[in-house]
Amino acid sequence: MTQAAKPPLTVLMGAPRGFCAGVVRAIEIVELALERYGAPVYVRHEIVHNRYVVEDLERKGAIFIEELDELPDGDRPVIFSAHGVPKSVPEAARNRNLFYLDATCPLVSKVHMEAERHFERGLQIVMIGHAGHPEVIGTMGQLPEGAIILVETAEEAERFEPRDPEKLAYITQTTLSVDDTKDIVQALTRRFPRIVGPHKADICYATTNRQEVVKEMAPRCDMLLVVGAPNSSNSRRLVEVARKNGCEKSMLVQRATEIDWSLVDGIRTLGVTAGASAPEVLVEEVVQAFRERYDVSVETIETRKENVSFKLPRELRQAAAQ
Repeated sequence: MTQAAKPPLTVLMGAPRGFCAGVVRAIEIVELALERYGAPVYVRHEIVHNRYVVEDLERKGAIFIEELDELPDGDRPVIFSAHGVPKSVPEAARNRNLFYLDATCPLVSKVHMEAERHFERGLQIVMIGHAGHPEVIGTMGQLPEGAIILVETAEEAERFEPRDPEKLAYITQTTLSVDDTKDIVQALTRRFPRIVGPHKADICYATTNRQEVVKEMAPRCDMLLVVGAPNSSNSRRLVEVARKNGCEKSMLVQRATEIDWSLVDGIRTLGVTAGASAPEVLVEEVVQAFRERYDVSVETIETRKENVSFKLPRELRQAAAQ
């Protein structure tokens, strides 16, 4: 097909998109551990929810496991994923004298500390989140069983019966839909006016910012693609936000090979963004696939600048400096 024959397509690129500071830190921890201690380095659970990232680290010498009992005895380091782990995991590592590095996102650790503080004050804790997500398992695992009650929807918040309505607190998963969470919080605060919330919202800056730009883009798009993994909570929320804000034809793709070209026919404006654990190389791959079929003009929709970074664990700071 000649250049002239290609139909025109405006591609709106969401900014900010892709990697957040917690993901950058987690990947860097694995790479620096490999540099400092040599391969193999073990990682409990996917370090971040992205197959491309995981496979790249596997090529460099990382071995991914689901539980510590898969780890052979010896002096090989084990790294805990960015989503955080229940307290029982570092405890099991210490019992086996394992050397571990914790790549939990500092914003997830903040929620863990909030939960501990509420518990010490004798408050029953409601966690707003998705059952089975590693972050939720990790946060609920900070305290004895039953100390944290999971609520997934506004309907559940309406039905929830606390031990004592005067002694309640809530925390949230960091990667939720800002709007859906607001509905759940409103239900809880209406029913239990004395419920204690976080000083600063638990939903992380990156989740909030990526949803904000999608809200801006969606009404202008005939189709919107979110580059991200199906097990990435924040990526799936972006698709939901796009649909709710005027772009019904919104979908998640991991790679350019997953694009269903039969659905693309007739579109004039395409939105492209990426979840917080998706690398920019995959975004470029998707845009390139459209360039091969369309005469693409790119416009960036930027709603705010991000300049957040997190410190590495002490054991690795020296390696990073070198």
